[in-house]
Amino acid sequence: RCALCHAIGGRGNAKGPLDDVGAKLSAADIRKWIVSPKEMKSATNRKPEMRAYPNLPAADLDALVAYMLSL
Repeated sequence: RCALCHAIGGRGNAKGPLDDVGAKLSAADIRKWIVSPKEMKSATNRKPEMRAYPNLPAADLDALVAYMLSL
């Protein structure tokens, strides 16, 4: 479902590119954007339009964060 709002390598929604997110955010920040994006609003002054995914299994969340860091 990420591609509905985000793009990687030109695929997905061009309004939300994630291509260099690993160079811009720490693992902790990426994790927080996924689990609790509203908390990131005050830290970044961005709208927390992203849906929160607080119930992702730990292994899935760790894999997603590792993938995002590789971008």
